[in-house]
Amino acid sequence: MYIPFENLPEESKIWIYQSNRKFSDAEFSEIENDVKSFLESWESHSVSLESSYQMKYNRFIIIAVNQEVQAASGCSIDNSVQFIQKLEQKYNVDLLDKMNVTFKNGEHIAHKTLIDFKKMAKEKAVTENTIVFNNLVNTIQEYNESWEVPAMDSWHSRFF
Repeated sequence: MYIPFENLPEESKIWIYQSNRKFSDAEFSEIENDVKSFLESWESHSVSLESSYQMKYNRFIIIAVNQEVQAASGCSIDNSVQFIQKLEQKYNVDLLDKMNVTFKNGEHIAHKTLIDFKKMAKEKAVTENTIVFNNLVNTIQEYNESWEVPAMDSWHSRFF
C-alpha cells in the first residue's frame, strides 16, 4: 500500500538505489509511475506493505517501508530487488552495484567507481569536505540526517 513518503515514521526501513547515470525527464516520470505501481501491490505474507518512495537528483530511487505495520520478509525484499533489476534492464542502467560512489562536484552530481574515487582522494580532486551520498543509511531518520554528508562524516572517510 503506497502512502506519501512524509507520512512514514522515521524508523521506517529504506533501501537506496543509485543509477550510474542521470535519468532523462521522460525516464524519471516513467520510473516514478513504475515504482508507485509496484509499491501499491507490494506485500509480505499476503499483507500489504505500507511503503513509499522518493526519487532524488534524477539519479536515486529511495524505497521505504513502515516495518511497524508489517515487516518486509525475505520474499518481499527479493520481489523488490527483482523489480529494481527489471528497471535496470528497461532503462539500461546499473542500480545495484555498491562499488560505486556518487558525490557532489559543485552543482553537478558525479558518479565514479570506488577505485576512481580513491584515486581522486589521493590526488586531492575530492576532499574530506566533498559532499557524498551515504547509501548505507537504513532508516528514514538516518537518511534525513546522514545521507548527504561531507565525506569525513561517512564511510568514505577511510580514503582521506
